[in-house]
Amino acid sequence: MKKTAALSFFAVAVMIPGIAAADSGEENEYLIQFDGPSEKGLLQAFGVEGDDILHEYNELPVYLVELNDGQAEDLENHPHVVSLEENAEVQALNQEEPYGIGQIQSDEAYELGVDGAGMNVAVLDTGIDASHEDLEGNVVDGYSVFTDSENSDPYMDGNGHGTHVAGTVAAVDNDLGVIGAAPEADLFAVKVLDNDGSGSLAGIAEGLEWSVQNDIDIINMSLGGSTGSSILEEFTDLAYDEGALVVAAAGNSGSGYGFFNTVGYPARYDSAMAVAAVDENNQRASFSSTGAEVEIAAPGVGVVSTVPGNDYAALDGTSMASPHVAGAAAQVWQAKPELTNEELRALLNETAETLDSTYYTGNGLIQVQDAIDW
Repeated sequence: MKKTAALSFFAVAVMIPGIAAADSGEENEYLIQFDGPSEKGLLQAFGVEGDDILHEYNELPVYLVELNDGQAEDLENHPHVVSLEENAEVQALNQEEPYGIGQIQSDEAYELGVDGAGMNVAVLDTGIDASHEDLEGNVVDGYSVFTDSENSDPYMDGNGHGTHVAGTVAAVDNDLGVIGAAPEADLFAVKVLDNDGSGSLAGIAEGLEWSVQNDIDIINMSLGGSTGSSILEEFTDLAYDEGALVVAAAGNSGSGYGFFNTVGYPARYDSAMAVAAVDENNQRASFSSTGAEVEIAAPGVGVVSTVPGNDYAALDGTSMASPHVAGAAAQVWQAKPELTNEELRALLNETAETLDSTYYTGNGLIQVQDAIDW
């Protein structure tokens, strides 16, 4: 987010007495800057009384005063007035709610206090910038499968992808930037992709194993490839069998007509929820992979979220859709803690909003509040 620079004035005011301003028009507040070390005599010469001087600044020859229209006009044209500006209203740059949060009903659940509190969500990705103002309150642990100095820290994200994914899951509700689907969930940064965005089947398997060993509730994998592995499938199955909900991006290998099965791995495995991407109008994104394994859909076009350096960006991809489902699942599981991961998965599918072909968007758009109310 950009910060506005402060402007400094180096000016002095000279007192020229004996000038009177017309007493006319509505009174408003103005900031006046003089061109030298002003005394109040110049203001008094224009009929500005002591009660009309609302504030005198110490570091610069600037006053906040109440003036009528005539006084303002005369002072603005005076040779020893550098600037005269109406005291305009400003507003805080508040937190933005990305469109997807409302589209999947996360905001409705917020009203009931359902925000993912107590849920552990692992983001298997390029790491998470744990110092980000919108994430630092929720990143509680991490692990990297890499040993080299550039990639061994899970809290350093030289790529930005993992940080973006994490923000959609659980950016903090703090009046800054954006808000995630589950803003009170605990995030676990599991770095299985390096700063170039590349990884290996072995690395993903290691990240899944770490997640199982650390009692993760929900695993998000916004990653994949066109080639599978029986061992990767075993680790995905292991995580699911041990009680975690495994969520994975379906892939970005779709075509306009989507005739072919292009779902990638690990999303193609039975133990993972394959997530397709839709836009804000619930239309399938043309890049979103299609196939019989597509299970559910979520927003994945122009998704605004966190990126390293206390910044924000809009990205496209099923990588952006998958964390919507992970965050939504955290909300629903918080509200219904008695559910097993299998029961939660069935509920999310049962209550999804039907869209178009199941080959494109599976059971449809995930709906948090409908699942909670079911």
